[in-house]
Amino acid sequence: MDVIRRLRGSNNEGVLALVLVGFIVAMSIANPTFFTLNTGFSILRSSIVPVIFALGVLIVVVTGGIDVSFAAIAIFAGYATVSFCLNMGFDPGILGIFAIAVGVGSLLGLINGIVIARFNLPTLIVTLGTQGVFFGAMYTYVGAQYYAELPGSMAALATSNLLDVTTSAGRAYLHVLVVPVLLLCVLVAWVLKRTMFGRSLYAIGGDIEAARRAGFLVKRTQVWVYVMVGALAAVAGIVHIVLSRSANPRDLVGGELDIIAAVVLGGASIFGGRGSVIGTVLGVLLVQVIKNSLLLVGVPSAWLRTAVGILLVLGVGIQAVAARRDSRQKRVIDEVDAEQKHEEKVES
Repeated sequence: MDVIRRLRGSNNEGVLALVLVGFIVAMSIANPTFFTLNTGFSILRSSIVPVIFALGVLIVVVTGGIDVSFAAIAIFAGYATVSFCLNMGFDPGILGIFAIAVGVGSLLGLINGIVIARFNLPTLIVTLGTQGVFFGAMYTYVGAQYYAELPGSMAALATSNLLDVTTSAGRAYLHVLVVPVLLLCVLVAWVLKRTMFGRSLYAIGGDIEAARRAGFLVKRTQVWVYVMVGALAAVAGIVHIVLSRSANPRDLVGGELDIIAAVVLGGASIFGGRGSVIGTVLGVLLVQVIKNSLLLVGVPSAWLRTAVGILLVLGVGIQAVAARRDSRQKRVIDEVDAEQKHEEKVES
C-alpha cells in the first residue's frame, strides 16, 4: 500500500501520468501519425506559454484564490515592452526586455494584491475587474498597432532551437525556450516545498484564520503572491511574442479557462491548500494532448473549448466528492475519539 501511495503521489500525480500515457497510446493506435517526433515537439512548443501561466495560477489556487487577469497582464507587459523598444528605437537585449516586462507585470500584479489584501474582496471578482481595466488601459495608453517586426534580440531568439531534426514527416524542432521554462518549474517547486513562503501559501489555502493565528503575515503574503503572478505572466507574454514572432495586442486573452482547467486537473484543490508543480505540468500536457488529438481526428476547433470545459467540471467535481468524503471520515474519527474519551472518563 505504501508503494502504491508513493507512486500515486500526494496530489494524484501518478494517476494523471497514467491517464496521459494511456491517452497517448490510444491516440497512437487510432492515428499512427500522432506518435511522431513532429507531434511530440509540437505539443511541447504549444505547452511552453501555458506552463508559465499555470505556475502563476497554481500559486494563487494553493492560497485558495482564483486569478483570471494573468492573460491580460501578460499581453499588457509584453506588448508594452515591445512597443516601447520599437518606438524609442533601441534594443536593451533579451535580458533587458524580460526585465522591463517583469517590472510592468509585477506592478500590475501589485495592484491586484493590494486591492485583494486591503479590502478582503473575492479574488475572482477583483481579477475579473482588473482584467478589463488592464486590457482597456493597454488599448488607451499603449496602442493597438500590430507589430510584425520585433527588436533584434527577440527576433534572434525566435529562430533559436534546442533541437532541429528532419524526419520522414517533415521538420521537427524544439525551441530553446523550453530550457528556461523547465528552470522556472524547478524554481517554483523549490519555493513551494522548501521555503517558509511556500509553507505560508499552503497554510493560507488550508485555513486562513489558522494561518493568521500561527503567525503568518497573511496580507503581506497575498500581495507578494499576486506580484509573483504578475511577474510570471509578464515572462509568458514575452515568450509568447517571441514564439509567434509578432506582437498582437489581441492575443492571449480568452484562453484563461484552459490554464485553470490544467491546474485543477493537475491536482491543485480549487478550495486551496493543495497542489504541486509536477501535477500542474502534467495537467497542461494532458490538455494540450487532448486538444491536439481532437484536431488530428477532425473535430472542429469550436468543440475544443467544450472539451476543456468538461474537463474542468470533472476535475472540480472529483475534488468536491473527495472533500465530502474526507469530511465524513474526519467526522467519524472525531466521534470515535469523543466516545473513547467519554468511556475513559467514566471508568476513571
